[in-house]
Amino acid sequence: MRIVVALCSLTLAIGSAHAADERAVALAQDAVIVDTHIDAPGILMERWADLGVAAPDREFDYPRARQGGLDVAFMSIYTSARQDADGSARQVADTMIDGVEALVQRHPDKFALLRSPKDVERLRADGHVLLALGMENGAPIGDDLSQLQRFHDRGVRYITLAHSAANRIADSSYAIERKWHGLSPFGKRVVTEMNRLGIMVDVSHVSDEAARDAIALSTVPVIASHSAFRHFTPDFERNISDEVAKAVAAKGGVVQVPFGIAFVNPKGAANTQAYFRAVNAFNQHNAALKAAGKPLESEEAFEEAWNQAHPAPATKIDAVLDQIDYAVKLIGVDHVGIGSDFDGVSGELPDGLRTVADFPNLVAGLQARGHSDADIRKILGGNLLRVWGEVEAGAKVKQ
Repeated sequence: MRIVVALCSLTLAIGSAHAADERAVALAQDAVIVDTHIDAPGILMERWADLGVAAPDREFDYPRARQGGLDVAFMSIYTSARQDADGSARQVADTMIDGVEALVQRHPDKFALLRSPKDVERLRADGHVLLALGMENGAPIGDDLSQLQRFHDRGVRYITLAHSAANRIADSSYAIERKWHGLSPFGKRVVTEMNRLGIMVDVSHVSDEAARDAIALSTVPVIASHSAFRHFTPDFERNISDEVAKAVAAKGGVVQVPFGIAFVNPKGAANTQAYFRAVNAFNQHNAALKAAGKPLESEEAFEEAWNQAHPAPATKIDAVLDQIDYAVKLIGVDHVGIGSDFDGVSGELPDGLRTVADFPNLVAGLQARGHSDADIRKILGGNLLRVWGEVEAGAKVKQ
């Protein structure tokens, strides 16, 4: 998810209760860590940086990924509701994928593209950070089902069906109005084709009705690539309900817990819900102005005013640990993972989980709360790789 808000001014509490010790660092380095949601491609389009070397103003780069033990980073190919409306979503998605490919070509000794979970152990053995692709918002598909095959050929291995507004596929959790009351007729064809191709169906961001439709229709496990639990934020539909989380687990899937304050802190979640509804209203207003031949209102002024009125609340790493604890109790440890949203929440992250270098702090926190190392390995990446493998095995085309 991309939230365009000011950088959070919170200070990092390095000496927190969950600072990593040698045991936590060792486990983070040895386990396969899979983060299903990093927004590096989008921010690269706005402000380029070489992520093969230290990039201090980013949350993901190669040196810090190695420091934190990150092995598989799903690069988010995010397109907005506005880009869907103006017809640019497909071009933007292809440009982002080009950028990920260019990063690998620039640093073939540091990064490798990952298209199958079968290749993880081989490719990580020599220190590569593996870049997989997840498409956030099905808008680039348009109304052309053949685009699924094309994006699969380009490496996309999961698709978040919708984002901040309804699209041709599904309703969004952020929108008040419901266009389809679940999946659209075309959306049902999309899910079936994703199953055929071996693309994971992602129910993060979509409405409860759309999530239930997708889970029921899919013949293989589904994922929620970056969804916190609504139990902590009752009025925030963007976070996953207990009912939908249980349905994901019953299908054999996994819920990936994000780190962003926008999801794990109740006040942050309320701000986020209001923000996306305000953005949708702003976009609709500007569309009406454009149609009338009138000057558009300034996006920069809108963002600046929003930032000043809605500062991020201070949040500790415990908020993320609470989410994971709750998930394990609700749906079982075999159905829980991590999808940070690094580089997608404008720095609004808990103390102790500010960059990809901080995964050992998460491990230390889980160990302190009594999770076994075997279970922590599942949460860090084992569960997601299992699900990905099952989706790949269920595909009707050769991978």
